[in-house]
Amino acid sequence: MLSSQSSKSVDDLGDFTIEGINEPTVLQYFQSLNAGEFDATAALFAEDGTMHPPFESGIIGQDVIATYLKQEAQDIKAYPRQGIVETLENGENGQIQIQVTGKAQTSWCGVNVLWQFILNQQKQILYIKIKLLASPRELLNLRR
Repeated sequence: MLSSQSSKSVDDLGDFTIEGINEPTVLQYFQSLNAGEFDATAALFAEDGTMHPPFESGIIGQDVIATYLKQEAQDIKAYPRQGIVETLENGENGQIQIQVTGKAQTSWCGVNVLWQFILNQQKQILYIKIKLLASPRELLNLRR
């Protein structure tokens, strides 16, 4: 099942689009995340890929990322709006950086978000940093 997820083309993603982004890995990331298919989301990462969520240290490895998402992302929906793609000049060959802005929504709040992806030559996620775009007051209101 996971291998078929990672081999989907953009055409298989239906109506899911992000302005400025046509990279299947990024589209699949948001689609599987919103569907609660956290094993499929984690399978998009390189074996030693890193997720850096807000207020957390880096989470490394597909299994650890899947476990984290199952514990922490159950009621989160991502609404990416637009993004830009850049080829990294100082990075290794074939690495690209993709920045996507949008909103994350939970059952109790919504906040603007910037997702920063780095993909390797095989189009696996090497790194993703999730940054909340909120004022200090808004961030304090997010604390439970």
